[in-house]
Amino acid sequence: MKKILFPVLLFAAGFLATSAMEYRPVRNVPVQAADEVYAEIKFDTLAADLGTFPASAPEQKCSFKFTNTGGAPLVIQQVFASCGCTVPTYPKTPIKPGQSGVIEITYNGTNKFPGKFKKTVTVRSNAKTEIVRLSVAGMMTE
Repeated sequence: MKKILFPVLLFAAGFLATSAMEYRPVRNVPVQAADEVYAEIKFDTLAADLGTFPASAPEQKCSFKFTNTGGAPLVIQQVFASCGCTVPTYPKTPIKPGQSGVIEITYNGTNKFPGKFKKTVTVRSNAKTEIVRLSVAGMMTE
């Protein structure tokens, strides 16, 4: 009897303690005032086609030009590719409102299989639209 009574009492005490707590939804979303100024990133294009190139020249480059169309300085926090064969470089300094910058992407197809490819590059910033995805496509022939 004692073996059954103790777990039942422990369960009841735990149930009563958790049900007596007040439920408050937790939100980690920052609340911003209506008159607060944002940075905004606007790319000329979101996709680049490297075309057809031979495997003897596997390193190809493209660039994505962007402009800060917002009212606050734009800080690019992180730019990363979907795989190691695509390497992005980006400005580390803040971009003032109205100014432009360039993200350069290098695709290196060394030791990769010939054929079509499509890679994604993700840009994270302090802009109102925090995440932007760019794509790079092409065709490597033998």
